[in-house]
Amino acid sequence: MSVETLPHRAPAGVQRRMVAVLALATILGGLGVGASLSAGALLIADITGNPALSGFGSTMNAVGAAIAGMPLARLAARRGRRVALATGNAIAVLGAVLVVLASAQRWSVLLFVGLAVLGIAVAVQLQSRFAAADLALPEHRARDLSLVVWSITIGAVTGPNLIGPGEQLGEALGLPGLAGIFFFTIAAQIAAGLVVWFGLRPDPLLEARRLAALAPQDGAAGAGLAKDQPAAAQTAAQHTPAQHTPAQHTPSARAPRSAQFLAIALIAIAHAVMVGLMAMTPLHLTHHGGSITLVGLTISLHIAGMYALSPVFGALTSTFGPIPVILSGFGVLGIAALGTGFGGESVPVIQGALILLGIGWCMVTVAGAVLVTELTPSADRPARQGQSDTSMNAAGALFGAVSGLLFAVGGFPLVSFVAGALIVLGAAVAIRLVGASRG
Repeated sequence: MSVETLPHRAPAGVQRRMVAVLALATILGGLGVGASLSAGALLIADITGNPALSGFGSTMNAVGAAIAGMPLARLAARRGRRVALATGNAIAVLGAVLVVLASAQRWSVLLFVGLAVLGIAVAVQLQSRFAAADLALPEHRARDLSLVVWSITIGAVTGPNLIGPGEQLGEALGLPGLAGIFFFTIAAQIAAGLVVWFGLRPDPLLEARRLAALAPQDGAAGAGLAKDQPAAAQTAAQHTPAQHTPAQHTPSARAPRSAQFLAIALIAIAHAVMVGLMAMTPLHLTHHGGSITLVGLTISLHIAGMYALSPVFGALTSTFGPIPVILSGFGVLGIAALGTGFGGESVPVIQGALILLGIGWCMVTVAGAVLVTELTPSADRPARQGQSDTSMNAAGALFGAVSGLLFAVGGFPLVSFVAGALIVLGAAVAIRLVGASRG
């Protein structure tokens, strides 16, 4: 029997459709997130009258995403990815509505609450990448996951360009101009939720569990086919042939729980470094005479580095395994920290450092997500994946806030030095993980 017609494996066409649906929903959701993140900072400055508070827009967004990570994961474990993702989109709509109301009434507290609730849209994007891995074969898991990550690029880059049309819409409705942007956010989140609700059938997580449950019923034959069960990660490492997956580079999926938490820590550390350095870049550039246009260009280059090459790093993860890619990612982050620490007034150096910062983050995030999935038994995956999303957003929010204090004391060099210490810690954790996963 051909491997494409095995009775307990999802047809290849089903998985391709799952990835396409998740990618489309992520693009739509990303349009709203990209626009709202840009407008949120401007709204805070306008409503509070204090531009120094504008950075709290991204902080509240990260806080909301961190809070939503575990509840979304628990909902996925009980009801499946489709219900969890669509519910997240619906709650994000509520967040955008609260922001519009806050803008109309000029209520700063409600504005912060709305931006935090809207942060669940980021949690939905993060969970979508894990959903792409549910039905994927081990040798295709990194590729499929990275394709969904790559789709974030479109929304993240295109979204800020909606600010102009959004202002016109807000003024036409008799609202503050910036409030109009969040109508696009509402429409985008509704569209993303509908795509998930009607397109994510069968539910990838529930289908993967069903297929895994069928395998043992076939006795010896089922055991021989275990390598083809996309959800049975706990047996894939020992049954899948070497030519199909880089088992010699990948820690065993039977690794202890400590290895799972170390993998989660890797993602959180890389995310903290990225957020801390990125958050201080606008202040550094403007303190050295840079224009708002220059700041926007630099951040756009950084965002491109974060997502554009994710399929490449997915392929490298499939070929060499997660740990080598993660270690290389921390190396790239180290070079980026050197650039921000010693770049001074050199715009090309700072821009190059920000591009490398995005690339290093992408390497660790893509390979780290694959690693968390491979180290965790299928029954525990939603919980671990939710913990990973919550941890990375919490770490980003924490170091993002601390970086402001560090910048006030010692400028970009001090922020970069602390980021460098975190990078060294991350590399040490990755090396430690190799031993822990074999324990």
